[in-house]
Amino acid sequence: MPAEIKSLVVAFNAMLARLEGSFQRLSEVSADIAHELRTPISTLTLQTQVALNAARDAEEYREVLYSSLEEYERMGQMIGDMLFLARADHGLLHPTAEALDLETQVQDLFDYFDAWAEERGVSLVLTGTACARADPLMLRRALSNLLSNAIRHTGAGAQVRVQLEDDGRHAWIRVENPGPPIPPEQAARLFERFYRADTSRGRRGEAAGSGTGLGLAIVKSIVEAHGGAVEASSRAGWTRFTMALPVARMRIAELAPVPTNKT
Repeated sequence: MPAEIKSLVVAFNAMLARLEGSFQRLSEVSADIAHELRTPISTLTLQTQVALNAARDAEEYREVLYSSLEEYERMGQMIGDMLFLARADHGLLHPTAEALDLETQVQDLFDYFDAWAEERGVSLVLTGTACARADPLMLRRALSNLLSNAIRHTGAGAQVRVQLEDDGRHAWIRVENPGPPIPPEQAARLFERFYRADTSRGRRGEAAGSGTGLGLAIVKSIVEAHGGAVEASSRAGWTRFTMALPVARMRIAELAPVPTNKT
């Protein structure tokens, strides 16, 4: 190509590649939504057909209704998660900026998850201190998604560890649990909607959060809305999620760009 238009051609090709990638991701998400909704709808249809197939007593009908309610709640949560991500995509998330003691925030979530962790034989360990400037409700949702994901994938007798660090410019939160290694190319995709690293657990495996496959995507949206960064890594038998947030002692506008390679 002529040298005068080489830069234009390169930029145009890059734009086409981005558009093609966006279209492909949109197609994948649409297919995943259809699949994720088809499963509970099929379950509800089957349960209703079985319940209507013969006369049953009140207790049996009550059990069917409880089971149906669980499926309705799952679909409702998925729809709520999708709406949250849609708001994030359009820049409609406007977190407040409060000084939060991360040690207190994590300990409160430990208390919340304690019964479930004890039932699974998993111990929760917190080390370090840090103070971040963040929206308390959004931060709690992000941490909750990471903790529930870690507990879900930790075997009995093992630990889920949360490490806090304040380096003077950024507050670091690391949530890690023991588990099989995740290849780097898969770890980089864990924050995609409906993506799953372990395909043996489902169509594309299981993501964090509520079980809708959107938990880690929500974590990423929340962290980035605060001007922070999040990444996943897997090494030495541990899977680690690292969040970097602005510290509470400085205004967000004064902070340098948040790095993503401190793992």
